[in-house]
Amino acid sequence: MAPALFERLATLADPTRCRLLLALERQELTVSELKAALQLPQSTVSRHLKVLADDGWLLIRENGTSNWYRMAGRDLDPGARRLWQAVRDQASATASARRDGERIRGVVAARHARSQEFFATTAGQWDRVRADLFGGGVEWMTLGGLLDPEAVVGDLGTGTGPLAAALAPLVGRVIAVDESPAMIRAARERLRGSPNVELRAGALEALPIDAASLDLAFIVLVLHHLADPARAVEEAARALKPRSRLVMVDMMIHERSEYRELMGHQWLGFDQDTVARWCREAQLDGFAYRPLPPQQNAKGPLLFVASADRPS
Repeated sequence: MAPALFERLATLADPTRCRLLLALERQELTVSELKAALQLPQSTVSRHLKVLADDGWLLIRENGTSNWYRMAGRDLDPGARRLWQAVRDQASATASARRDGERIRGVVAARHARSQEFFATTAGQWDRVRADLFGGGVEWMTLGGLLDPEAVVGDLGTGTGPLAAALAPLVGRVIAVDESPAMIRAARERLRGSPNVELRAGALEALPIDAASLDLAFIVLVLHHLADPARAVEEAARALKPRSRLVMVDMMIHERSEYRELMGHQWLGFDQDTVARWCREAQLDGFAYRPLPPQQNAKGPLLFVASADRPS
């Protein structure tokens, strides 16, 4: 006990090290920022930071080629915290500490100004910059926080598997169903790196999924291809566990009859009352229906999202 106390007393006996701890008590700073704030040579700052780090007073975070330093604070043991509080009350009252505080506020303000300058100069191109860094549609990935990471999710009418691929990292298991052998082959290729996705061949009107197997089910841009979409909703409801949800996305009513010949559409969209009736007939509760805002450059009809729950 005594050697540790004396080592800590020796560490805090240096005024420069106390100034550094005061500077790092409320924010992370780099060596160059500490050099500017305390107006000390870089070698002096680095030497004293090493002493403080070796004695457990600092946390160090590597960020690229820079190290960011912060006082350990709550990670200190109770004895060290009490010792620092006694020293801090005296050290913070000095003129040098007050001057350091003013310069630190300037350093942090300059850092914030550089960040704002970046956004001011790139605001017009920010969507492209963010897409280059993180990929397109990253804002939709935030909805993954609403999903149970252990959930079993049905992608009913998976097509080439884009939704299943997006869901796979966010949930426990995905059961992806499609009737078209060509679509299944394409989905299998896309989902090669998603071992928690199971592809099943079958019709949505006769799902190859046991009753009460799914925690969540999606039918996305599929119902308009089916001869009996109401039956597909009924089958999806059968496959849901109690207190689970069905989500449907499809086209609102439109007049583009050429879609029947070009893409095999059997329905020219659906209105809210029709989808609500299907859900009632499937004994689903809590029906909700929302038109979706049109996507930029999209040429197709407007879409809706509808949902309903299987009661407990």
